[in-house]
Amino acid sequence: MSPSPRAALFQDRNFRWLLAGGAMSMLGDQFTLIALPWLVLKLTGDPFALGLVIAMMSVPRAIFMLLGGALVDRYTPKRIMMLSKYASAVLLGALSALVLSGHALPMPLLYALALAIGFTQAFAIPAGTAIMPQVIDGARLQAANGIMMGLRQLTMLAGPVLAALLIALSGDGGGAIADGRGLGIAFAIDCASFVLSAWTLTRVKMLADTGARAAEPNGARALFRSVGAGLTMVWRDTALRTCFLYWSLIAVLVGGAMQVALPLLASRNLHGAGALGVLIGAHGVGTLLGMALSGLGQRLRLASFGTTILLVDGAAGLLLMPLGAITAPWHGAVLLLLVGILGGFMQIAVFTWIQRRVPPQMLGRAMSIFMFIFMGLAPLSAAAIGALLVHISLTQLFLGGGVLMVLIAALAYGLTPMRTITAAST
Repeated sequence: MSPSPRAALFQDRNFRWLLAGGAMSMLGDQFTLIALPWLVLKLTGDPFALGLVIAMMSVPRAIFMLLGGALVDRYTPKRIMMLSKYASAVLLGALSALVLSGHALPMPLLYALALAIGFTQAFAIPAGTAIMPQVIDGARLQAANGIMMGLRQLTMLAGPVLAALLIALSGDGGGAIADGRGLGIAFAIDCASFVLSAWTLTRVKMLADTGARAAEPNGARALFRSVGAGLTMVWRDTALRTCFLYWSLIAVLVGGAMQVALPLLASRNLHGAGALGVLIGAHGVGTLLGMALSGLGQRLRLASFGTTILLVDGAAGLLLMPLGAITAPWHGAVLLLLVGILGGFMQIAVFTWIQRRVPPQMLGRAMSIFMFIFMGLAPLSAAAIGALLVHISLTQLFLGGGVLMVLIAALAYGLTPMRTITAAST
């Protein structure tokens, strides 16, 4: 008997190496996800400073991500990923050494490191999202996406919990920063994950190239024309244009607020790094469960592909509304578990829909635009949200964000072609 699609994937040497490297890198990222905001809050206690660090990471990511997508299409995702992993390892290693030195870290230096990390992510993100179709054949693409995204959610479950335990159990190390030893080790773990995942990536072999890259002209002007061609392709596709504009609105008005609000919620209402780990871990568990449910596909889809996206987002908005009023970690864990289930249900379908809809020679640019929305646009609003929190409460912020999300989904259903979009690739 022939093996099942999933079993066949694990017999694929390319997929095994990609999966191993992805597991190490994604787990390491979770340590920084917990340690960086906690470091800022320990140094300053200022929500504006936290928002500014997030914004400093997002500005170069937003500016250069589209160029990163064009470079991925010109060269290969593997080559761009390798360079970005080495650069990230150097930056995280430097941050770890500075924290472990025991001296108070100057905020201008932390801003500079955040800026540099954001720059490397501008190239790593489109490369990471475009590599799968170029190492796995199309028939197994959805199964491969499902396994990789499921693994991401497992790391989002394990990573925050491990990071929070590390910070809590490591003590202050006698330095100027409370929890300094644990924070420094957390950054060191992420540094090591980049080094190891870069080595596994050397074992991955790209499928036969289409020759499109060889036809690409060289030079900075040609690179900008390449970015323009990607934007034009997305704009001319009505379904892509509609979805991307909708997601942009959600990211700017709601997504940026959540990046600042969750660490503050753990710090102010729940009083501990462990609480932040519980909240993010619960969201990761929910997303993993949602991805498992997504395997049921059409049986759980209530309407068209586009309408299902809007219904899921509207329900997530309702769940966000009471989050700012919680007084115990388990309250937030339950709400974020449900939000994660809704998001996980749609993630695999959305990624696979884009990968199948876009021609391979344009995929790096298309995915860079998609990731620019969530990892470029959303954090740009973080600094503004940090300033806004001086004047409003967390309860008001979460309530307002949830209301906005429901309203945007309702308007998209009534005023745009979103509700007519199907899951077909064309």
